Amino acid sequence: MGTMKGNVLVGQSGGPTAVINSSLAGVYAGAKAAGAAKVYGMRHGIQGFQVGQVVDLDAILKGDKEIELLKRTPASFLGACRYKLPAVQKGSEVYEQIFKYFDEYGIKYVFYIGGNDSMDTICKLYDYGQLIGTDILFMGVPKTIDNDLEITDHTPGFGSAAKYVATMTKEIILDSHANDTKVITVLEIMGRNAGWLTGAAALAKGEDNCGVDLIYFPELPFDMAKCLASVKKIMETKKQVTIAVSEGLWEDEDSHFFDEISKNAKIDAFGHKELSGVGECIAKYLGKQIGCKVRAVNFSSIQRCGSHIASKTDVDEAFQVGKDAAKAASNGVSGHMTILKRTNDEPYTCVTEIYDVHKIANAEKKVPRAWINENGDGVTEEFLNYVRPLIQGEILPFMVNGLPAHLTLPKE
Repeated sequence: MGTMKGNVLVGQSGGPTAVINSSLAGVYAGAKAAGAAKVYGMRHGIQGFQVGQVVDLDAILKGDKEIELLKRTPASFLGACRYKLPAVQKGSEVYEQIFKYFDEYGIKYVFYIGGNDSMDTICKLYDYGQLIGTDILFMGVPKTIDNDLEITDHTPGFGSAAKYVATMTKEIILDSHANDTKVITVLEIMGRNAGWLTGAAALAKGEDNCGVDLIYFPELPFDMAKCLASVKKIMETKKQVTIAVSEGLWEDEDSHFFDEISKNAKIDAFGHKELSGVGECIAKYLGKQIGCKVRAVNFSSIQRCGSHIASKTDVDEAFQVGKDAAKAASNGVSGHMTILKRTNDEPYTCVTEIYDVHKIANAEKKVPRAWINENGDGVTEEFLNYVRPLIQGEILPFMVNGLPAHLTLPKE
């Protein structure tokens, strides 16, 4: 590890995860081990930083106790944002303001923890720095429950979200089987264009659970008529049917089942539609056509913040990608992101490497078609073998008065 000369700045962006703060802890630990004088945090990402919202992390993370508590705290400790930086051009007021604050705080190393859109941010900061000839170094740290970042084998945050989804799916299935009546349960799971997390519902199947019956991915067009036929066939031999669907389901151009949902969707700063409602839409239609009780369960934001059931593998890897990003920067690396590289499946082993962030930003890794079954409504054994190691192990929360304790920032 090299030596850091100057101060460090770290930010978090995009949707939170159960382990994003473990990466923050890793960046902090790595920076201090490399001799960083001060470590600052952006409050609410690059958007908050533009107006001078900065946190002195040295005043908060005083020892191992705070670090361990931070690793067990869900959501974005520093606060996040969904802000798209403008195109890089010399003289831009936005970039001039940001780099002015870099100078004001003596920043020589910048780390940004996030997914696709966050890597776009670190790319643009690096590119502007190259344009003006700065000596500031910029590093990306991966995070997303969607598991859709290219190059890296998987992303921190996905394993814990997959563990939560599989656990809740098991419990919901048991609940639906409590009464001897016909019931269709539709689980709506996060995933805009990639169905990694939806597919994780398949992990619920085991000796003690029959598992989900159908899984529908955003990688393939959704066919409501085909879904209805499949449910009717399943109900010839069993009364309870459980379906997992991605929030990002779409149809071919001849179908208009989801038109109303799409029409009313809001658009975020990166041009993404805010998704929700396909599960309830499908459930209502199936209930009407089949004439039975239906339930729509939207896991919503809770699937990304369930730190009480976080995967220890995920927590440890999240910490490591942050720490190794700091190590790379201390050795003079810039414009890169830490990635995870699987070196063995059984026993599972994984190492970190660094990779040019420009080849990762704004690209999406989807579930391979070969890992979705032939009918397009389930997963193959290859998918299960890929995901299962990522949910292993537990890291118990620190309990106070019967509830998990978390680390929080002082009020602004």
